[in-house]
Amino acid sequence: MAAQVTKKTLIGEMLQMDMGIAGILMGAGMHCVGCPASAMESLEEACMVHGMDADAVLKAINEYLAAE
Repeated sequence: MAAQVTKKTLIGEMLQMDMGIAGILMGAGMHCVGCPASAMESLEEACMVHGMDADAVLKAINEYLAAE
């Protein structure tokens, strides 16, 4: 079974799962992925700060992970 993330998953945890997720986040407009503070934010918190749709980003990440 492929790994999956939720809106509560920390950015740092996602990147430990698969560094390819960084490309999805940056492509969606979250360019602070390398910032140490972002590692401790949940996907939901990071999307809120950046004015992004957390559900759409979550869907893209989980689709990517399922295809791996």
